[in-house]
Amino acid sequence: MSTRILPAVGDFDAARSVTTLLSQLPDAEPAAPVGDSTSLLDTLARLASESLDEVPEVVLVHERIGPVPALELIREIALRFPAVGVILITADASPGLFTAAMDSGARGIVALPLSYEELAGRVQTAAQWSVGVRRHLSSGSDIPAGPGGTVVTVSGAKGGVGTTVVAVQLALAARASGSTVALVDMDLQAGDIASYLDVQFRRSIVDLASVQDISPRVLQDAVFNHASGMAILLAPGEGERGEEVADRSVRQIVSALRSRYEVVVIDCGTQMNGANAAAIEMADTALLVTTPDVVAVRAAKRIVRMWKRLQIRKAEETVTVINRHIRNTEIQPPLVQKITGTNVAPVAVPANFKELQSVVDAGRMQDLDAKSTVKQALWALAGELGLVKAPAGAQGKSGRLRGDDRGSFGLRRRGKGGGADPQTTRDS
Repeated sequence: MSTRILPAVGDFDAARSVTTLLSQLPDAEPAAPVGDSTSLLDTLARLASESLDEVPEVVLVHERIGPVPALELIREIALRFPAVGVILITADASPGLFTAAMDSGARGIVALPLSYEELAGRVQTAAQWSVGVRRHLSSGSDIPAGPGGTVVTVSGAKGGVGTTVVAVQLALAARASGSTVALVDMDLQAGDIASYLDVQFRRSIVDLASVQDISPRVLQDAVFNHASGMAILLAPGEGERGEEVADRSVRQIVSALRSRYEVVVIDCGTQMNGANAAAIEMADTALLVTTPDVVAVRAAKRIVRMWKRLQIRKAEETVTVINRHIRNTEIQPPLVQKITGTNVAPVAVPANFKELQSVVDAGRMQDLDAKSTVKQALWALAGELGLVKAPAGAQGKSGRLRGDDRGSFGLRRRGKGGGADPQTTRDS
């Protein structure tokens, strides 16, 4: 049986050396090296979605991989793809690093400079472990592609475009369909989720920032259990404390939430920092909210370009949500798609602040009327994003799924081609 190996090496010379040695291993099928952590995770996710049998048995991670540090990347792979054996390639083969690598989920380390014997032994051991785990977990059928639910980040092109409203309503829609939902306020300096949902709670995301091992009990103590059924992880009340939340902490927090909840919605605000950048990079879906005006669309374009430069998110992997859309505006979804280079959500949210004003002022966003066109559009968007569960027997001839809150959300049937035309809009 051949062993499929996927190397992740950022340095060109190191990649060539690794590729040369891998090609000499017996019964090995090495893939072309990927150059960064984002490409590695994307490749594994794509292979797992196409066919779980295509996921490689062994992944090699070089110590200089980026932008995610090697140990954090190994931890992420172990959480999302638990049947993959990961090997760390490093110049530091000290006992301390070995312990840290094992704690992160690696199956072994290979010291630099590489030797054929050591590499062959580590690959064989990791491959045998991977095959054994797959046989045990799947009984010869499908291999689990990792625990946990869907992570969606919501970012704003600029202040005032409606980022928090979108995040809150997406979370409410997912919860109303029966999913377990966590809503996270990652706008660390100016988070408003507590105000929108009238929440007063002494704990925040800062309380998890210094925790090395986030257990279910620790996580439960940090979140607020809202009357809607959502678990809410708030931003700190003192904005300056947001600096205590590092990107490494965010990766652990998001991984812990993903493993416990079916849907995790993260409000990343409009200011970019290491914390929300880590969340956006880890997300299954990254939404960018803008309004159909020149200033906001230009701001969206700047953010997309910045994400690309920092290797946070590619433009084609970003979904732009157009808020406050009106039919007679000159800036329509096709133009936004052309300017930003992103995909545009098939649902545009209409401009109707009068529907929102009373619930916003009262801090009762969950009480927004089901007849509200804004709510209908956002809950329909939740359906398009796959955040809404289908009630048993609810799918009719129209291919639309309905919830108990009549008219609040709809999910169009997706074909093999990937769903609706991204240029289609709904004004309800």
